[in-house]
Amino acid sequence: MVNLITGPRGSGKTQQMIELANEKVKTSNGNVVFIKKSHKDTYTVDFNIRAIRMADYPDILTLEEFVGFLYGMVAGNHDIETIFIDSVLKQANITLESLPVFLQKLNKISSENNIDFYLSIGADKNEISDIDSSDYNVIS
Repeated sequence: MVNLITGPRGSGKTQQMIELANEKVKTSNGNVVFIKKSHKDTYTVDFNIRAIRMADYPDILTLEEFVGFLYGMVAGNHDIETIFIDSVLKQANITLESLPVFLQKLNKISSENNIDFYLSIGADKNEISDIDSSDYNVIS
């Protein structure tokens, strides 16, 4: 399942994602991954969560490369149960226009590998109205 947390900048999405990740790792039988552009604001992420700083991978520049990176993570670790992607619109040139394609690809990864995704999106719900919400769980 792909879960979406939306809201304008400064509305607490990152903190909500960290809280969800910390709760998820307590009950998870597998691994939890937290992907962020930088390590800023991640000091409260549980030590048992694999935190990935995308700034460490500067050659991942496109949506396709980012999806390939996710497939590589999943192929290398079949125990991943949940992946959190903070500030998805700051990752690999993903935009509001390309977001529907990205979400379709995440849905495929999710269903093929039984992985839950949580994404924070720096936009209001009305800005992503072209996304079929029946395919995704919109948390806020």
